[in-house]
Amino acid sequence: MRRTDVAAPALQSGHAAAPEVLTIVGSPSRTSLTASVAGYVTGRVAGQGFHTRTTAARELPPAALLAGDAAHPVIGSVVAAVERAAGLVIATPIYQGAYSGLLKSLLDVLPRHALQGKPILPLATGGSMAHVLVLDYALRPVLVAMGADHIVRGVFVHQRLVTVGRDGGITLDPDIEGPLERAVEVFTAALDVEGARSA
Repeated sequence: MRRTDVAAPALQSGHAAAPEVLTIVGSPSRTSLTASVAGYVTGRVAGQGFHTRTTAARELPPAALLAGDAAHPVIGSVVAAVERAAGLVIATPIYQGAYSGLLKSLLDVLPRHALQGKPILPLATGGSMAHVLVLDYALRPVLVAMGADHIVRGVFVHQRLVTVGRDGGITLDPDIEGPLERAVEVFTAALDVEGARSA
């Protein structure tokens, strides 16, 4: 296992002209495995020269989020960030065979085709390998319905394959480090292709 010190930053920068990638963390916990894994992946994306921004659904005003109030300034700023982003990393814990209610509420507030033309990298964490299929059979159809036409093969991270230190650094088992690194490679390659198309 290799230790990797990462945090889930509010904003990390690459070069000035780099497109922005938005990471959405759907965990309700302030400190969570989901946030740590999302931070690891976000750091790897930033290392490829992309601007990265992270939004934690738990930090959004709950009443406005549950009401789907896109006119609320904080919710509106998240909607604008999604529209501006070249691609998204979407991370969620899996509870009882479903992705998080917080993530669902955030996706519900977005415009119908908000994900069109944006590469999407789904990530999920959980304590049972029985949850692996949630990415393909629960989350993916929702993303497709929102216009996502380039969804990178998602990665399910079993909690036993990651150790989170008190300082936020994580230690990854090689069995999951490899799949995460490959997912980042495919995702950033897709971002480059989309960027070339829109140039």
